[in-house]
Amino acid sequence: MATTVLIPARLASSRLPEKPLVDLGGVPMVVRVAQRVRQALALDTRVVVACDSQRIVAACEAFGVQALLTRGDHVSGSDRLAEACQLLGLPDDEIVVNVQGDEPLIDTTLVAAVAALLNQYPQASMGTAAHAVDQSTDFYDPNVVKVVCDAAGMAMYFSRAPIAWWRDRPANAPTALPHPAPLRHIGIYSYRAGFLRSFPSLAQAPMEVSEALEQLRALWHGHKIAVYISAVVPGPGVDTPQDLERVRALFAKGSH
Repeated sequence: MATTVLIPARLASSRLPEKPLVDLGGVPMVVRVAQRVRQALALDTRVVVACDSQRIVAACEAFGVQALLTRGDHVSGSDRLAEACQLLGLPDDEIVVNVQGDEPLIDTTLVAAVAALLNQYPQASMGTAAHAVDQSTDFYDPNVVKVVCDAAGMAMYFSRAPIAWWRDRPANAPTALPHPAPLRHIGIYSYRAGFLRSFPSLAQAPMEVSEALEQLRALWHGHKIAVYISAVVPGPGVDTPQDLERVRALFAKGSH
């Protein structure tokens, strides 16, 4: 089945100004992401940056990366991707993979695995990924999103709270984790293009508003989300100037 990777990119960023265009070894970060994604998928897979600035379009095109100018007033990445699907005229059954534009170290095997999910699970409208939590601090951290899956590998719920809760945790082991290990959600998604186009028109779910997790809208409306369990912890994204310096050091060493 045909696959298109869409990389949303927004020029404004409160923590790191003009983040998609920051330099990583002589190449803009969003271009680094696109180049890395190309390593993961078949040569006929289309990789497109969906952005809100002509400067990003020009930077991508200078390195041979296709870029699409979308509206500047989108409130979320999925709204931007929905417009991109429309502009590209993607058929309803095409698989769309959403890779964030601030993850130049994303694991290429993860991209390929999430892209394949919807072929494996025709009942699912979306696919995503998770990995086992191995630190109790992550289990209790509200910035670390957890997911619980059913026996068929479909997401039952996503939460910032520690789920599934370990009721009988030993009192003398405050840092212990339940078995099987909880799952940390990884923010990469695959969609069927028809579903992605319709997603912004779905009413927000009350739990989506409470948790500030957009994927809960799909579950609330009865859509299934297949989850790939990765054995590899993904590399760090770039959200702050400190993150940028750490990733720049890795590119300078060639260890990326």
